[in-house]
Amino acid sequence: MNQLQLTQGLVTFLALGLMLYLLVRAPRNAALRAVTILVACWAGSFALDAVAVHGIPAIGLEPIMTRLTEHVLQAAAGYCLIAFYLFSALDLPAARRQAMWQAVPLGAAVLIMTGATALMPAGIRDAAAVLPSSKGAGPVSAPTVGLLYLTVNVYMFYAFATALLWTRRYARGAEPRLRRGLALTSVGLVGIVLALAVFIAANLVRWAGGTLPMPVVTVGIAAVLIGIVLFLVGVAYPVLGMRAAALRVWWQHRRVYRRLGPLWTVLNREFPEDALNRVPAGRFRDTFGLTGVHRRYYRRVIECRDGLVRVSPYLEPDGAAPLAQRLCAGLAAHAAGVPVPHRAQPVAVPRADGLEADARELVALSDALRGV
Repeated sequence: MNQLQLTQGLVTFLALGLMLYLLVRAPRNAALRAVTILVACWAGSFALDAVAVHGIPAIGLEPIMTRLTEHVLQAAAGYCLIAFYLFSALDLPAARRQAMWQAVPLGAAVLIMTGATALMPAGIRDAAAVLPSSKGAGPVSAPTVGLLYLTVNVYMFYAFATALLWTRRYARGAEPRLRRGLALTSVGLVGIVLALAVFIAANLVRWAGGTLPMPVVTVGIAAVLIGIVLFLVGVAYPVLGMRAAALRVWWQHRRVYRRLGPLWTVLNREFPEDALNRVPAGRFRDTFGLTGVHRRYYRRVIECRDGLVRVSPYLEPDGAAPLAQRLCAGLAAHAAGVPVPHRAQPVAVPRADGLEADARELVALSDALRGV
């Protein structure tokens, strides 16, 4: 197994993990189920190919049956790709009807491959299983062997060529992140379709007793491996892009939460009744906690703003003293019970609307408190 095959296998299993995670979060999404099964079929066929290519029995199956199972999984992957587009583009009843019709060529392909394998003479079965790695040797002209490999390649060519046309059609009206993902998917599908065309030509030439030039076959193998990797990256790209954007927001909220610590501490010490969480978080969880970041961020911004409203009557009017110093003096006056008019005044007013703008003003005040 070369480096390219290992890369394809690694990307396939990583993509499978991502798809399973998304499916757990949205189990009723029919399109997501289809693409998850597609990747699972690819992962299974990758593992089975690694066994069948050595011509040794596995899990109680002779090598040719392992190869047949791999081909059935590959055909099922092509069908799932068609189903993914059907359930993405059509309403559920129409998608189900079309999916049933598309199952007919899949069933025909599986029956043909199963029949060819069952009729294969005993003397060539093991050699037929390792045929892809034999560089032209083996029972290349046996009708049952040729039919087995030709059938799976023809069906997959149909499925992936159809998917390529639909991908280009849907990419035109997609939003930017999805359009970039579909562009990668399209490039991957082009590689897969070209590779399958090469494999079909090789099957026909070998069935006729000839041999396709090895450089052409090598290009086909490289194209399908690279195509699968690009296809999987394209499928995962929109999801990973959204996760990356969500991670940036998470990191920003966590950073602001930490920077608001000095301001929140002095206000909470004076106005503990304003705390939205009656059970204070432990120091370890407050410092290293990775969950509930958004909730804690919003809560801290609100608590800081409520505290400033409460202490604002104790602040001296704008003057030469910085706001951080006037805040400390106002908190001391409140603690001492100094009588003041019960009228709030604006403090650290943001220049723009929105919670993020409010948080920026509070962070600036909190940072200034560090030096007081």
